[in-house]
Amino acid sequence: MRRARARPTGHHGRMTSLGLPESIRACLFDLDGVLTRTATVHAAAWKEMFDAFLRARDGEGFRPFDAVEDYDRYVDGMPRADGVRSFLASRGIRLPEGDPDDPPERDTVQGLGTRKNAIVLEKIKEMGVEAFEGSVRYVHAARAAGLRRAVVSSSANCHDVLVAAGIDGLFEVRIDGVVAAERKLPGKPHPDTFLEAARELGVTPARAAVYEDALAGMEAGRAGGFGYVVGVDRVGQAEALRSHGADVVVQDLEQLLGEAGEHT
Repeated sequence: MRRARARPTGHHGRMTSLGLPESIRACLFDLDGVLTRTATVHAAAWKEMFDAFLRARDGEGFRPFDAVEDYDRYVDGMPRADGVRSFLASRGIRLPEGDPDDPPERDTVQGLGTRKNAIVLEKIKEMGVEAFEGSVRYVHAARAAGLRRAVVSSSANCHDVLVAAGIDGLFEVRIDGVVAAERKLPGKPHPDTFLEAARELGVTPARAAVYEDALAGMEAGRAGGFGYVVGVDRVGQAEALRSHGADVVVQDLEQLLGEAGEHT
């Protein structure tokens, strides 16, 4: 199948061979779905956790978690506890908040989050982690061009995933779920984690590009006033990514390589 070429939607003037405005000095990459093939693992873990919870609560009449629609709308790109709250609210369910050290069998927001995390870690252990080859080539090209590079992820497992995928050495800064909790940074769709990454790299938001596959990430990029927002469409939601703030949507970051020229 022939892939569509990247088409920037804004008036960004002269573009570099990385498909970026010439003013960009740093690249801020989401992890799951942009750099690594872990988004499907996370979606499967959310489904397994929520389906077990809903089945125990509602019996055979339960309505299962949709690993595409519910995942994209309520949990993708969000910190774990926020995803739990968001999806439960969509079903009109309220649970006690609980404590971060709640065991996975406890029916609290934190307990369900712990349960989901245990499932995803087991799946990663079983299946391993694969990086998208096109994304790895793109990050190498960004480094060769002298651009600063950061990973910005809601996942508390970000470091382990980067190491498992063999790409941890490509990034200068990592702002993940652990760092966000330590610094009390709200997660996506708030822009704070991306803003923190830009600050650590020593660039203003206007000089940084955001790369995201989640709608919450698009909103974060738009809210933070970043210089360019790249939507990565792995699941056929190009129009939604554009409407939530993407300047350009691609199916793979490799499509951006060689995109120099005037765009109007």
